[in-house]
Amino acid sequence: MTLTRYFSPLITQSATKKISQSALHQSVQYLKGVGPKRSEILGKLGIHTIRDMLLYFPRDYKDRTRIQKISEVKTGAEITLQGKVIGVQTRMARSRKSILEVFVGDETGTIAATWFNQPFLKNKFHIGDTVFLHGKAGAYKYLQLLSPEYEIIQEDEIDVKKGSIVPVYPLTEHMSQTHFRKIMKEAVYQFAGHVEELLPKEIVSKNQLVSVNDAVGNIHFPETFERLKNARCRLVYEELFILELAMALRRRGIKEEAGISFKIGINVDTHIRNLIPFTLTKAQERVIHEIKDDMRSNKPMNRLLQGDVGSGKTVVAIYAVLAAIANGYQTAFMAPTEILAKQHFLTIQRYLEHSHVRVRLLTGDSNSRQKKDDLDQIKAGQVDLVVGTHAIIEEIVQFKQLGLVVIDEQHKFGVVQRLKLKKKGGCPDVLIMTATPIPRTLSLTLFGDLDVSILDEMPPGRSPVKTIWVMKDREKDAYDFIKGEIAKGRQAFMVYPLIDESEAFDLKSAVTEAKRLQRDVFPTLRVGLLHGQMKPAEKDRIMTDFKEKRYDILVSTVIIEVGIDIPNATVMVIVHAERFGLSQLHQLRGRIGRGSEQSYCMLFGNPTSYVSSERLKIMTRTSDGFKIAEMDFRLRGPGEFFGTRQHGLPELKISDLMKDFPILKKARDDAFELVSQDPQLTINTHYKIRQRVLETFKDRLELMNV
Repeated sequence: MTLTRYFSPLITQSATKKISQSALHQSVQYLKGVGPKRSEILGKLGIHTIRDMLLYFPRDYKDRTRIQKISEVKTGAEITLQGKVIGVQTRMARSRKSILEVFVGDETGTIAATWFNQPFLKNKFHIGDTVFLHGKAGAYKYLQLLSPEYEIIQEDEIDVKKGSIVPVYPLTEHMSQTHFRKIMKEAVYQFAGHVEELLPKEIVSKNQLVSVNDAVGNIHFPETFERLKNARCRLVYEELFILELAMALRRRGIKEEAGISFKIGINVDTHIRNLIPFTLTKAQERVIHEIKDDMRSNKPMNRLLQGDVGSGKTVVAIYAVLAAIANGYQTAFMAPTEILAKQHFLTIQRYLEHSHVRVRLLTGDSNSRQKKDDLDQIKAGQVDLVVGTHAIIEEIVQFKQLGLVVIDEQHKFGVVQRLKLKKKGGCPDVLIMTATPIPRTLSLTLFGDLDVSILDEMPPGRSPVKTIWVMKDREKDAYDFIKGEIAKGRQAFMVYPLIDESEAFDLKSAVTEAKRLQRDVFPTLRVGLLHGQMKPAEKDRIMTDFKEKRYDILVSTVIIEVGIDIPNATVMVIVHAERFGLSQLHQLRGRIGRGSEQSYCMLFGNPTSYVSSERLKIMTRTSDGFKIAEMDFRLRGPGEFFGTRQHGLPELKISDLMKDFPILKKARDDAFELVSQDPQLTINTHYKIRQRVLETFKDRLELMNV
């Protein structure tokens, strides 16, 4: 199934007609200044056609609109100058540091651009070169710019540079900014006017957008910052509009599929609730109501359940599972690791102790004879619920009547794996769960076609975990505190970023530190070790021993990040905490605070960058997973935050999902409204949009958010 699945056969035929090559689809080699060699270099940047060239946007701009004369310079001010190199010298300071001074002059005076310990820069500057300098002015024996940004300008580019906004492109070392700008200027001059208007007139007018030709010209060579702002706004809107249009089509396609209409009346509801030994929170009740409405509908459920660690997602999932089983359907519950799959299996077994539900665990290490029996029973419909890892999606696993798929921590799976699981049923309902809070900005893009439920309430009796940033000189105090907690009968986790020591990283490792802690720090306590290279049976034994209090301290890697439930553990120590992402730190912290006692998360860290320092500060300020996710997204960006490429999303060329959220909301509203008015984009004025969606997503849309 491809994206064309969402259009009528008539539209599919017209969409796949061979279209004559326009000027924009010519090879970039046709541009002046681009021969075979440069064409090859451009190809490595993803630039093959003239259209690719025009849509290769700057990553930054240099402001040359406020060039000052040297005579106007005031010490302490940020300044931009243009002048000629009139002298170059190197000398040694008393501290034995080398000092490079490049003397630059204009018609009003002279200034020295000064760099410390960078003698290699000397060969870049020659007498008579025209340069731009930007930096903070200072004065020693004479006027200076300390370590300024610099750009040496070719003679034929001086007029272009002077008093302008200069684009800076993401390039390789084989292509200079100067040469690339020359080629881009040629492309913009000749072809920017040939870019076709994609958006309907009413959308352009409604959002007060500039024309696409104006936008393409001014994104590369803007005359003013106002024009640059308008150009960027237009191009960001168009990019996000196409993305949200694909989401709207995908969502409508799902809603048009015939699903299972489950009957969930008072009797089924009562039987399920009798198996849950506690009162549900208001948030759980609200989400269960949303899921029941979906399951009763004759359209397939496609719902994302977000909930912070410990908010009770598993119980909500069990409700959905039991509702499907009560209607005679089989269910599958997939988790990313064997440890988590086994934990879900044991948790579900406890809830179903007094029921007739037939449950099987299917993992990679399942006994071959037992596995064959299980597979036969699953195929025959004699198993109601299969809990497992990716082993569930193996071809040999066949269901008789799969009605519901639950996927936990779905971002740990690739999209192809999720699609395989869904295809094991006719059109089963799908419930995706995640304890990684997803910022709303990402939710509208990664999960724009899913209905979203949020568990924003914690079960009663849980105290927030106290988080402390422990600097190196306070680690001994932290160890003493841990001893005090263990003396009260509690337990502690200690997490390290590496399993073994590595020459490549100056980091402590779990294996080495477990030995040191047992020998030197906690000689009277019982220290266990857990890491991902151990065999499954050994990991299970260690976790069982820790749960049954045979260890006081468990030294581990991030293998415990998801799902491990030890209510007696009240201390989480994360060593080299600055090396972990915010969401990962939050997940690790979620492993404690699961009992009634006050819990403590200690971040051992000595960050050397602003970003890593901010992470630790944020962790000490809030335990709200959604706030942390927003902060993480701001610090790391969309690609890193959630592995967006695995979701089938095209790479965004110009948009910044956080910064451009207001535009994203407008584009989403407009896209969904357009699809509601013209579900298959058959109106003539929508033909170009349809073509762009097909071109952008090709056959990837079926893999998004399955």
